[in-house]
Amino acid sequence: MSQALYRKWRPQSWEAVVGQDHVIQTLRNALVAGRIAHAYLFAGPRGTGKTTTARLLAKAVNCLEADLTRRPCGHCEHCEAVNAGHFLDLIEIDAASNTSVDDVRDLRDKINFSPNQARYKVYIIDEVHMLSTAAFNALLKTLEEPPSHAIFILATTEVHKIPATVLSRCQRHEFRRIPVPEIVAHLSKLAASEGIEVTQQALELIARQSTGAMRDAISLLDQIAASGEKVTVEMVHDLLGTATSQAVLDIVDALVARDPGRGLTHIHRALDAGSDPRQFARQMVDYLRSLLLIRMENGDQVDAPAELRAQMASHAQAFSIPDLLRIIRYFNEAANEARSAWQPALPLEMAFVASLQAEEPPVEAAPRPAAAVSASAVKAPAREGQTASKPAPVQPDSADVVPGEAAGEAYGSDAVFKQIMQNWKKILRQVRQENPQTQGLLNSCTPIGMKDGMLFLGFTGELVKSKMEKEEHLEIARRAISTVANVEVSIRCVVSAGKRSALPPDVDSDGMVAAALRDLGGEIVDIQS
Repeated sequence: MSQALYRKWRPQSWEAVVGQDHVIQTLRNALVAGRIAHAYLFAGPRGTGKTTTARLLAKAVNCLEADLTRRPCGHCEHCEAVNAGHFLDLIEIDAASNTSVDDVRDLRDKINFSPNQARYKVYIIDEVHMLSTAAFNALLKTLEEPPSHAIFILATTEVHKIPATVLSRCQRHEFRRIPVPEIVAHLSKLAASEGIEVTQQALELIARQSTGAMRDAISLLDQIAASGEKVTVEMVHDLLGTATSQAVLDIVDALVARDPGRGLTHIHRALDAGSDPRQFARQMVDYLRSLLLIRMENGDQVDAPAELRAQMASHAQAFSIPDLLRIIRYFNEAANEARSAWQPALPLEMAFVASLQAEEPPVEAAPRPAAAVSASAVKAPAREGQTASKPAPVQPDSADVVPGEAAGEAYGSDAVFKQIMQNWKKILRQVRQENPQTQGLLNSCTPIGMKDGMLFLGFTGELVKSKMEKEEHLEIARRAISTVANVEVSIRCVVSAGKRSALPPDVDSDGMVAAALRDLGGEIVDIQS
């Protein structure tokens, strides 16, 4: 019977442990200095090297090599016995199947016996969080005052379940998820030694799917390589039931274009090809999370191929941060619900449609007729900490700043503007074909009106506005409007300054009414013709 690769490639020396240098270096220094603790707690995700490191420590403290810096040597009688699995002074206990207080009492009764052949008797208790409360209580006294020849190494994936009384008696070491590049490098070395043909893209996909667990990555490679054929990225997708990266990109493209038909088609096509709905939702969450990191200028935390980064940057600019947060929440819920849903595709479909609803642009208010406004018709509510003798600070006056929701009233509305609004989604899709970045900028604005052949686009911030004002983006937008709506317009970008009432055309912008509206947060409650 052949040996599983993850067992065959289990590290037998400190140097062979991947991705846990912070733990390994600390243990090696303690070993050389002779500062061996009586109890250790190794905590971290599965498959990151906790049990392997525990065995290495057991070998090192009992190694017969005179040079402490070379322990474990791997060649002495004790090291070879540990490697072969018949070292009598290394006792491994699976707490998942030995959870009772009687099991711990039995261990406690035997611990006082001296080691059979070595200096230390080492107890490795795996998944220690599975012990019952009574078993933990029975273990406390032994952990606090163990015999000088005993060392306890507790390993757990759920450290929050360990009683504080136990934690305080152990030297704690945190194991981290192993980065994708380190997993890929290790798998590449393993594959070369085992004669496994595998593409770089397949290794990267395996590494990402293992979520930082080296054991999972090696097991997955072992399973796929059993076919005897060259391991390709398509084979990995077939085994995992995952969608291709292109399927995820197609869904996000449909979100950007606000095209529900295309998006649902891509979802069904991916599921029909064998993708697992839950896994597909997780892939969407992972990709959208990367977009969020890029949007928040933390792109160095994103692990993605170089050829995909340009596409991710374009997608990131197409969404606002609040929209990304909402969409991630929808697909994360889909990932949790897909397992129990009677209709597997339904959670994904709901997440996609809900994402479109979240991005729906606000409906423009109908214009009011021009009229004279009296100062008595203006209501100026008091702000917190504001008195009549001390008005609120005046906001800087700018020709490029307009009020928020009702801003369209300041510019009026005509047939051309209605024509543009009726075709706005088509215009965005046309822009997308030329430059996705321009389309992303337009997603962040709202058309607010027309005046003298000028289309005004309202933005919520100066940063996005200034980007859109570049001539290359303006020209693409004008060309798309001309192609789709068959109208020629100029474009001016302005900043919306919040939800305030707009000035009717007949009101003096420097008068008392304008000041009340602009500076004191007032609103118009009556218009007298």
